Amino acid sequence: MIVDTVEYAPGRLADLLGDFSARTVLMWHGQQSNARAAMRPLAALVAEHGLGVVLPDWDSHSDDGGRGDLLRSVRYLTDTVKPSAGVVLVGWSLGGLAAAGLTVHAREHGIELVHTVCLAGAFVVPDLISGQPLENALADNRRRTPFTLLHGVADDVLPVEVSRSFAATLERNDWPVTIVELAADHGSIAGATYDSAADRYAAATDFETLAVASDVARRIAGVARR
Repeated sequence: MIVDTVEYAPGRLADLLGDFSARTVLMWHGQQSNARAAMRPLAALVAEHGLGVVLPDWDSHSDDGGRGDLLRSVRYLTDTVKPSAGVVLVGWSLGGLAAAGLTVHAREHGIELVHTVCLAGAFVVPDLISGQPLENALADNRRRTPFTLLHGVADDVLPVEVSRSFAATLERNDWPVTIVELAADHGSIAGATYDSAADRYAAATDFETLAVASDVARRIAGVARR
């Protein structure tokens, strides 16, 4: 898979993979700073389904918690990539929380989303996009983009109950949501493995993790085709 790396904002890089004449997938990694490499295996697997993928770095440790980076990646997508066939937003962990936040506030930020996929979303802290609890804006939003929540039952970082609770909150507010519990942990659901020596997630190379990532990519491609 050919990867084109671009500077989407000063000092911030993003990987572009796949066919951008088709539906586009914007993917956000989790809390680690500049960790797009950890999600590259999943991004490549998604692109193999005939989709265009934008995978940016962002820094959750910046003064604004990463909000500026995330929104600049959205601006790059809309102004430079200019997707013509719709956008699917995918976020992992803290990036999953941010993805949900952008979905709820999409109109304010000038983006139309056809579907949002959260991988082990960190729905236990305030939304990075608005700075408020997600549920505060759910009832007032007229455009209810469908959600798919994927969560590993072996996740010991964010228990699967976190996604179950958020799914119930979405349902109470009439948002379409599907929750799928997978035989995965916090890293494998995003195609990553935890390196305890470096205290970071890294791109997986083992068969078992890549098999999980392949299943996740298939599910992302499935909602992208709707």
